[in-house]
Amino acid sequence: MPWYSARPSPWLVRVVRQQRFRPRTSILDVGCGTGSNVLWLARRGYSASGVDVAPTAIATARDRARRAGVDVDLRVASADALPFGRERFDGAVDNGCFHSLPIRQRAPYVRELVRVLRPGAPLLLTWIPREVRTSLGPPHRPSLGEVVSAFEPGFVFSEMSWHPPDTPGAWKVLDARMGRSTALLHRRLGRQPPPR
Repeated sequence: MPWYSARPSPWLVRVVRQQRFRPRTSILDVGCGTGSNVLWLARRGYSASGVDVAPTAIATARDRARRAGVDVDLRVASADALPFGRERFDGAVDNGCFHSLPIRQRAPYVRELVRVLRPGAPLLLTWIPREVRTSLGPPHRPSLGEVVSAFEPGFVFSEMSWHPPDTPGAWKVLDARMGRSTALLHRRLGRQPPPR
């Protein structure tokens, strides 16, 4: 049995089934780990790319892609220095990357997402929020206010939800024991309007 989850994120599956990501477009998974989401997207006709800071995770993802016979672009990279050109992607997935970043890396990460996403592109963001009080999970869990503050300059929030512990269909053991927040955002078409 593999040490990684072979299943994609249930939140990603829902977004794809609802056609929030247009079919056959280019999708980036930031913090892709061993590639479960990227491989799942590629099998459904998306041009899927993934980045992760861990070389062993990317090596495992590449091996899984080779064995599955799918073509994906997998790179070792930091979330705040994405190795892609401007407006390269039609959508993105962050399934737990943002909440694991040190606070000083959050703003540069959001700027990088704005740079690599096309105007209007959707972003599926999932995180373990500050309100979850357990020793498991990332040490820098953001509050809802911190998430909005970080992303609002470059994105418009269209949906937000909280999935409490033991939500049916939870992705991993951590989700089942801790819960998770999700948001669907869209890259702004222009600059954020000034305050009134």
